[in-house]
Amino acid sequence: MSTATSTKSPSAGGIAVYNSLKPGAAVPFVTKEDGSVSWYSCGPTVYDLSHMGHARNYVSTDVIRRILMHYFDLKVNFVMNITDVDDKIIIKARRKRLYDLEREKPYSAEERHALATAAFLAYANSNLPLLFEGSDAKLDETNYVARRDAAYGGVLAGGALATTLGDKPGDAEAKTKMHVANMDAAARGLQTGSIFDDAEEILLPYLDSLYKETIDTSDQTMFTDLTKQMEQLFTDDMDALNVLPPDTITRVTEYVPQIVTFIEGIIAKGFAYEANSSVYFDIDAFEKAGNTYARLRPESKNDKALQEEGEGSLSKSLAGKRRPGDFALWKKSKPGEPYWPSPWGDGRPGWHIECSVMASDKLGEQMDIHSGGIDLAFPHHDNELAQSEAFFHRPEVGEHSWVRYFFHMGHLSIAGSKMSKSLKNFQTIQDALATGYTSRSMRIVFMLSRWNDGLEISPDMRKQASSFENTLDNFFTNVKARLAEAGVASSIQKLTLAEAEDKAAVNNNGSGLAGEFEQAKADLDAALRSSFDTPGALQVILRLVRNANVSMSDANADLATIEAVARWVTKIVGVFGLDPNAQPPYESSLGWGPANPTANSAGGGGVVDPKVAVQPYSGVFAKVKGDVAALGLTTETALNTLLAELRPDVEFVALEKEASAAGGQYDIEQLALPFLRAVSQLRDELRRTAVNADNKDKKGAILGLSDRIRDYDLVELGVQLDDQPDRPSLIKFVPVAKLVAAREEKAAAVAEKARLKEEAARAREKAEEEKWAKAKVPPTELFRSNTADFSAWDAEGLPTKLADGSDVPKTQAKRLKKEWDRQKKLHDSYIEKFGSA
Repeated sequence: MSTATSTKSPSAGGIAVYNSLKPGAAVPFVTKEDGSVSWYSCGPTVYDLSHMGHARNYVSTDVIRRILMHYFDLKVNFVMNITDVDDKIIIKARRKRLYDLEREKPYSAEERHALATAAFLAYANSNLPLLFEGSDAKLDETNYVARRDAAYGGVLAGGALATTLGDKPGDAEAKTKMHVANMDAAARGLQTGSIFDDAEEILLPYLDSLYKETIDTSDQTMFTDLTKQMEQLFTDDMDALNVLPPDTITRVTEYVPQIVTFIEGIIAKGFAYEANSSVYFDIDAFEKAGNTYARLRPESKNDKALQEEGEGSLSKSLAGKRRPGDFALWKKSKPGEPYWPSPWGDGRPGWHIECSVMASDKLGEQMDIHSGGIDLAFPHHDNELAQSEAFFHRPEVGEHSWVRYFFHMGHLSIAGSKMSKSLKNFQTIQDALATGYTSRSMRIVFMLSRWNDGLEISPDMRKQASSFENTLDNFFTNVKARLAEAGVASSIQKLTLAEAEDKAAVNNNGSGLAGEFEQAKADLDAALRSSFDTPGALQVILRLVRNANVSMSDANADLATIEAVARWVTKIVGVFGLDPNAQPPYESSLGWGPANPTANSAGGGGVVDPKVAVQPYSGVFAKVKGDVAALGLTTETALNTLLAELRPDVEFVALEKEASAAGGQYDIEQLALPFLRAVSQLRDELRRTAVNADNKDKKGAILGLSDRIRDYDLVELGVQLDDQPDRPSLIKFVPVAKLVAAREEKAAAVAEKARLKEEAARAREKAEEEKWAKAKVPPTELFRSNTADFSAWDAEGLPTKLADGSDVPKTQAKRLKKEWDRQKKLHDSYIEKFGSA
């Protein structure tokens, strides 16, 4: 039966998703009839480099988005905001400006030290109060370390603070370690005089406390310079992680007039009030009108710490709230803060109102999906919901539903505390990609956990992800090599997935690999419908690939079905974003490209000059052909006939013409195959010739050339030859770095084996020397030198008296006689071998 229809995008019906608005079991994901999905994602606050916690959020979001678009064929309109005005941005930009100004002042060394000392004490008092307990002496850089260890040594060793519930360290301990690290650096700076280099983290808040109100914020470039730079770096990071760009990006600073209008609308409906030039949301009025507040996290509704965190560090002095839980929609700007005009005076938007206005502007009064990190659920997302539903509230209709499905991505944590910029316990995305991760390996790690679960990356998880990637790497390489060997792969007539499945369906009856393939498609579909269960999906792929590998090891393997499996796996990993080189619908290629592609990456298809592209391969063929001829094996008929008849250039020209006629899309690997097959044929014939070589030197020269071709000439091209008994060598395209690493590992193993062999030989030689040195001693002299234990011996040298003059006990005498007999036998063999002692 034909399976071509299975490649069509499956129906979006039957999807179940975890929805934070309805906690518990997954609920049906109901889409519009036209298949459109509106989605708003909370984007970054751009004040610092993005870290792995951000990667977890945005990559997981990207995987779900890709599944909806490229697996379920839904039309997703994806909107993401950039928060470019916020307390963190204001503080960082202002402090940087003040810090730069302070560095320019003509301080003496004593004045710099006094400034840093004041900052040192202020920072310790605010953040590490235990440093002041148990001593009346003034804290300074000379006694800091001892007091630090006494006060916080337990935390630094991995313990918990006394104020932490239970004994497991978390965010509070991470923050303490951060403050200690800042104080450590400042103490060093005070001792060495490098104040502005080492004490920056303690100087920033101190200078801000002294001079923040003196900064002229009418010039907002100090803020916009920072946010533009960080937004670009964020975009670069997302590109590096193969995260699809949003369909629309919104920025807070571009929406201030709309925010003011939106707030006016909420006030007009009686759900907000003005006080002291700020505007607050009236939770009590909202609930009395029949609405629900804190729908996502009702248990956090009265959490004062979370409420204060949601208001921002610069909002502590805002006054006029009727109730503690009421939150700011518009904040009166204080000196040192940016401001915009409004009916209530100069001010700036509250944090939560930004997303409400931007999302509503782009997606209307109801969206399908709203997403973000789980840490935003309360108060940010709950406040977004409340103020948006207040704005769209119509008494005659009842409670409004602004969001249909809320997706919250799980935390990425380190040693029990969430990865956070504010805790400074993060690894930036740039550092991660520079020190071991690729966009593919990072994505696989995240996909090994459900998107809504917390995740702490462990060495075992990294190993599991690496195993998955290597398994698929090897599978794609082996399939392409088998197809090339069988002559069924062509750069000209590439099969689509549908065509491959049709081809595979001709001779199968649904059993064996074909049956396993159909089951895998059903299992993967079930996993993706179960709230995008990527761990389950990866296991389905892994199981199918392992089954296909077993099938491929058979001499009579069903290559048609294996090819269909490989093309299907290619499509699915493309859907997941695991191939940064691939483009939808991912159905005309086989395998994935480099994990971190660069502008110079070759491979796949592309418009290139084929003659230039294959020069390295044709060059190696010419070199090998010349070196084989130089061996002078004139009597080897088969080898010389092969040298005369091989014409890979003719086959290449035919392929080039065919590709040109098909539109000029060249697959360099396929165009290189004629030259590689010719090299492989010469090498295979060399190996056969070596078996019958009539002298050792000739055989050594032949095998040396054969090994060089395999281990050096072809490795530098990214080509691996697998020797096969009674069959041509299998040609595989493998990344050069991987082949070089394997070659070096093999060389190291050979060297280690030789070292151990030499070491064993030396040990044997030493043992032999010791054996004959002992054998040289006549048995009559064996015990005579042991005057510490014996005092008399008989004529044959056997002890008769112990050192104290008593007779040697009978049992000991028997043991000594046996030892004497062994020495006699050993000495006799020495005499026999060497003639005399």
